[in-house]
Amino acid sequence: MSDILGVPNEESDPLDQMICFALYAAARATNRCYVSLLKPWGLTYPQYLVLVLLWTHKSLSVKDVAEHLKLDSGTTSPLIRRLEARGFLAKERSLDDERAVIVSITEAGTALRQELAHIPSRVAEATKLTLDDGNSALSLLREVATNLASTPLPGNTPAERA
Repeated sequence: MSDILGVPNEESDPLDQMICFALYAAARATNRCYVSLLKPWGLTYPQYLVLVLLWTHKSLSVKDVAEHLKLDSGTTSPLIRRLEARGFLAKERSLDDERAVIVSITEAGTALRQELAHIPSRVAEATKLTLDDGNSALSLLREVATNLASTPLPGNTPAERA
């Protein structure tokens, strides 16, 4: 057994005792599930997430899409470019700020919403969690993400780098 920080003792598999590895393994397993379910549409999981955002918001700046996905714009731009090439999104310069690019869902992108509506429930079923356990897990994972995002990283301050 180990402590909550994931420091294992010699009798256990060290990875099985680490919270970070459990999060990593769960994320990879979830991603594999989405990859399998999205394959018939030729979509990646991050592309699907962009579509999900735009089904709700209709249009967002590239910057806002990146912030929602917790990605940088260098990673987000190629996702958007591929979805635009397939006709699911349209891009245009903002009228208010020509530096900003606005991404909007197209009719073809909107039509995918119905086709892909079964995906979240299929993933939820695959987890085999009860509704209460799923809600608890979601709440806990949000808390972990918020806490980690707001915690200064060791060695990342000028004094610690010196």
